[in-house]
Amino acid sequence: MNPRKTIRNVSSLRRSERNLSRHRAQSFVQRTAFRKPFTVIATMLIALTFALSAGCSQNNEPTQSPAARIPVDLILHNGKVLTIDNNFSIQSAIAINEGKVVVTGDESILVQYKASKIVDLNGKTLMPGFNDSHTHISGNPRRYIDLSDTTSIIEMQSLVRDKANALGPGEWITGYGWSEDELTEQRKPTRYDLDDAAPNNPVVLTRAGAHSAVGSSMALAAAGITAQTPDPEGGVIEHEDSGEPNGIIRERHNLLLDLVPPSSEEEMIASLEVNLNQLLAKGITSITDAQKTPAEYQRWETLYARTQLPLPRAALQFEWHDPDAIRALKQRVGEGNDNLKIGPIKIFVDGGFTGPAAYTLAPYRNQATYRGYLNMPESELVSQINEIHDNGWQMGIHAIGDAAIQLVVDTLADTLTRAPKADHRHYLNHFSMRPPEATMKKMAEHNIHITQQANFTYTLEGRYAENLEGFRLAHNNPINSPLAHGVVVALSSDILPIGPMVGLYAAVTRKGMSGKVYGPDEAISIGQALRAYTQIGAFINFDEDIKGTLEPGKYADMIVLSDDILNIDAEQILEVEVLHTYMNGELVYEKAAASN
Repeated sequence: MNPRKTIRNVSSLRRSERNLSRHRAQSFVQRTAFRKPFTVIATMLIALTFALSAGCSQNNEPTQSPAARIPVDLILHNGKVLTIDNNFSIQSAIAINEGKVVVTGDESILVQYKASKIVDLNGKTLMPGFNDSHTHISGNPRRYIDLSDTTSIIEMQSLVRDKANALGPGEWITGYGWSEDELTEQRKPTRYDLDDAAPNNPVVLTRAGAHSAVGSSMALAAAGITAQTPDPEGGVIEHEDSGEPNGIIRERHNLLLDLVPPSSEEEMIASLEVNLNQLLAKGITSITDAQKTPAEYQRWETLYARTQLPLPRAALQFEWHDPDAIRALKQRVGEGNDNLKIGPIKIFVDGGFTGPAAYTLAPYRNQATYRGYLNMPESELVSQINEIHDNGWQMGIHAIGDAAIQLVVDTLADTLTRAPKADHRHYLNHFSMRPPEATMKKMAEHNIHITQQANFTYTLEGRYAENLEGFRLAHNNPINSPLAHGVVVALSSDILPIGPMVGLYAAVTRKGMSGKVYGPDEAISIGQALRAYTQIGAFINFDEDIKGTLEPGKYADMIVLSDDILNIDAEQILEVEVLHTYMNGELVYEKAAASN
């Protein structure tokens, strides 16, 4: 007999039983769109009996007859199964039943279990789906243009012109996703570029990152913005040398967007459904949307209750603008369920780097005394943090500049000293500038976490290089230094771009789009990066018991990759593709085969 194998199997099955028992009492509301009733406890007991009896066999391999094998729904084998458990175990096979992982192990799973469907991975890598702990997903109106793939202002103009022809004169045109760093002209679009394309339409196009936008002359006129208009509180209206506004508004571009007529609810829900479903092709099986309202939560509720498409699991993060509405929503739905839940409360402390508007300890490069700004008076920030904490809510706080980070951490530390809470899991969104060492030590001491966007190092390279220099430039979006201080760091994408591969690449190589390396001492291993994008992403949302790893009892949300991401050259990470995505053990995305 093989006692080591027997002990390993028994231990795995006992863990399965414990996890299964913990989930038996889940309420009906938790068994929504993508879950079946949990019915495998009996079969797991049979499995345990078999494993124990196997120890009495005189052979190294089980000799179980086909009829005695334990039935499951799905087996995937002959691959490289990255469980991303605490030991980062690598197996070759996995068994799934009723949407959850039953066991991982070697090829002997095929002898111990029988499945209605068996998938040969042919050596491919299988791993948990990505948990993107900070992103922004919404429905798009018919007037919307996706600019994320545009490479020139001429191309932007062509898209605007086509939309104007489709909508007719006077209709607002909106769009998102341009970045001057990726445009051949290497400049921002202006009001005049938009006027040339759509002289009879108000147009507002939001920059990637959503911290600024460009508006056409008609849009500026509708908002009453002229050469004499002062900068709005918390924002900047850019001007030409002549004093006329050039169309760019930083941070407060809501002055234009608020004028856009609302779309119908059905239009927004239909578009939201498509946008969420498309995340599965990127291997994203869970998200935290980082800026929603209670009213928008109801839109998502409607969608998740009626959708016919598979969608990633979602947690929605609310701003603290309407505490009463948030409380009322929580009273109605509780925390939500495993498919759609209420996430943490968001506070916007400062701006971003596309302005720039992040609040920094020292002035920006070549900008005299300008250090960005806080989005609210410091006293108000302190009051909000204390109020939200005292109400029992988790916080995900937008803090980009090193001064903003230091202020938030100091305030949180004071709050937690006054009112300790053992497992609060408050965290900082972004953490784009490396703060003083004392700040990171304080974060570790008080268990203040981070969800970091390593992809910013790549996609915002030009903005960082323009506004920072020296140590601050080299250590943008630090990961290794907070980890070295004992800070928990999750990885996420925000919207620059949505998709994990750029973030994984930048976290490992520390390269910008130009190929230049920034602060190699902030690089982490691919294993650390994968864990931060899966297990830690689940942990941030208090979901580590149900997802984030491929362990018994957890949802079989998993992806198959085109390459061995653990062992390929780091330069190849950007080329890795998601071939298959599974939710609850069901295939929900399959990459189309290339045509010859």
